[in-house]
Amino acid sequence: MTRSPAFCGVILAAGESARMGQPKALLPWHGGTFLSGAIRLLNSFTDLVIVVAGQNVEQLRPIVNAQAAFLVVNPQPERGQFSSLQIGVQEVLNRGRDAAIVTLVDRPPARAETVNHLKQEFLNHLEQNLWAAVPEHAGKHGHPYVAGRELIGQYLDATPSANAREIHHANESRILYTPVNDPFVTLNLDTPEDYAQFCATYSEKAHA
Repeated sequence: MTRSPAFCGVILAAGESARMGQPKALLPWHGGTFLSGAIRLLNSFTDLVIVVAGQNVEQLRPIVNAQAAFLVVNPQPERGQFSSLQIGVQEVLNRGRDAAIVTLVDRPPARAETVNHLKQEFLNHLEQNLWAAVPEHAGKHGHPYVAGRELIGQYLDATPSANAREIHHANESRILYTPVNDPFVTLNLDTPEDYAQFCATYSEKAHA
């Protein structure tokens, strides 16, 4: 019987948010922020949560500490998001876990039901040598997604100039793309106008 993996949450939060004009991690949502909401969400499904910060580390530290998460720093966030992913999943292994639920901080948290479904789909397919369970909404793949030890190894063996999408496409037979009824998994908020329109569209109850 396949041994059940131990999970960490990994939140990628090292981006500059240049077009937004302020850290997306700190955007208000549900009485907190995108970051605090993401930590609370992943804490429900993992042993611990790791937040990968960049030059914004001191801005994020109070929230990370208040939510009992763990902070690691990408010393060169200009290398891109994949370099933060590599740092985050290496920390997963360093802390004795072998699977990750990976998400971005630049959008509001997905539904708890979405994360639970992805995690269960991953666990249900372990006997089939599944490496990941990735959400799909309206024909697009998104976050959060579940990555097992094999996929983590692929990330760590790649160069920082690679990206997760390339690695997923190269190993499609090992990736379970799971349809979900959750538009937040593919949401893209880049500018203050995007955020204002989003807030006007979704009340705080609309995605509770």
